[in-house]
Amino acid sequence: MQAQDEPAIKVGMIGLDTSHALAFTKILHDPANEYDAKVVAAVPQSSPDIESSVSRIDGYVETLSKDFGVKMYDSIEAMLPHVDVVMVESVDGRPHLEQARPAIEAGKPTFVDKPAAATLEDVVALFDLAKKHGTPVWSTSNLRYHPGVVAAATADVGEIAAVVSFGPASLEEHHLDLAWYGIHPTEALFTVIGTGCESVVRTHTEGTDVVTGTWKGGKVGTLIGTRASKTVYGVKVFGSKGVIEEKAGGAYPELMAEMMKFFHTKQPPVSAETTIEIFAFMAAADESKRLGGAPVKLADMIEKARAKGKE
Repeated sequence: MQAQDEPAIKVGMIGLDTSHALAFTKILHDPANEYDAKVVAAVPQSSPDIESSVSRIDGYVETLSKDFGVKMYDSIEAMLPHVDVVMVESVDGRPHLEQARPAIEAGKPTFVDKPAAATLEDVVALFDLAKKHGTPVWSTSNLRYHPGVVAAATADVGEIAAVVSFGPASLEEHHLDLAWYGIHPTEALFTVIGTGCESVVRTHTEGTDVVTGTWKGGKVGTLIGTRASKTVYGVKVFGSKGVIEEKAGGAYPELMAEMMKFFHTKQPPVSAETTIEIFAFMAAADESKRLGGAPVKLADMIEKARAKGKE
């Protein structure tokens, strides 16, 4: 490994108004992990209409600057020549596409923290831009790598008939309902059951959402998003040979291990198609809510998103 002040891989961050920015920096800079990457530069940006964004950013910027020596830049363009890879870490999904755009156009491998965007349209545009420039880009919730979720995804239960994933799903008016916090149990659901969801129906009350998807081949995936009950994550898998239930939760160290592989190989561990399908699931859930619980096809939502992007 190179000298501490000159890592082999220089990481640049954009945003800094989420605890993830500090948590990931701590992991990368911890000598015990022996990682050859460090956060060396950042561009602080926040969203004035999200209280958690404006109230936290100053503290995170101060800690990253003083405790970890991260240099702050006034613009993304000014930062890019000084970094090898980019992590978009704004808590708000709305600016993610435009925050990632300069890095993608410059060919810098980019990780976009959850949610990849606030809308399906922006997620489609994000990955279309990445494909156009040949830049590796990916996004995920850290729950994908929690040991419980991994155990559920790899357990030998025979042919999967159904999966139930549950967790908190607080709402934020500027995002798809599930994209704000429901992204975590949604990502866990897809990690276990896989892609191939064809249609969605949703039951919505003030305190709870139940979103049921029908997968190709007849599998059923159900997301239970809670706001009125105790906060707990978990997944339950129903298979032809057995039924298992696993707890789930935060997995920052596990995500950073995958991030290091990405930094070195430039191969996204989660495909663009997977993330687009996850957002189509969440967009279809919103449309089903609007239609009073009627079924909505994911293919229709993706087609509409691509058509809107061409307008």
